[in-house]
Amino acid sequence: MTGVPGPDRAAAPDIAELERQHRELQLPSIDLDDTWRLGSLIVAVARERALAVTVDIRHGEQQAFHAALPGTSPDNDDWIRRKAAVVRRFGEASYLVGERYRAKGRAFDLDPAHYAAHGGSFPLLVRGTGMVGTVTVSGLPQLADHRLVTECLTRFLAGATA
Repeated sequence: MTGVPGPDRAAAPDIAELERQHRELQLPSIDLDDTWRLGSLIVAVARERALAVTVDIRHGEQQAFHAALPGTSPDNDDWIRRKAAVVRRFGEASYLVGERYRAKGRAFDLDPAHYAAHGGSFPLLVRGTGMVGTVTVSGLPQLADHRLVTECLTRFLAGATA
């Protein structure tokens, strides 16, 4: 199906599943070469599925990878900035943070000009170290953005530990 990532047809993950992703999607290490490989993987999957997304990876505060595919706009860069700000502030996926607020029946209360608790940004986690950066996708509905990132992190991690 063009325009929709494959895994997005499944039911939305609950908070326990999102927390499991946070625990499991941790890398043994990541350097700038790895960020290029991860970003390239996300772009390849997006192109294969004809997805209009922008991909951004930060290693620390350094922008290590950025690609805007056809059909995206500068608005996607703004969404990336705001979603990644949520990850940097909370240390968890932007979708997980938003889901926690929604589960409590509360609106996300940080300034929307600076923060967006919408799916698509995930912390780059290194086992034994913690968060060392962010990987963010923008362009799809928030759950699809989240799933594209976590699917590619899962694939990347399988290759990194093989």
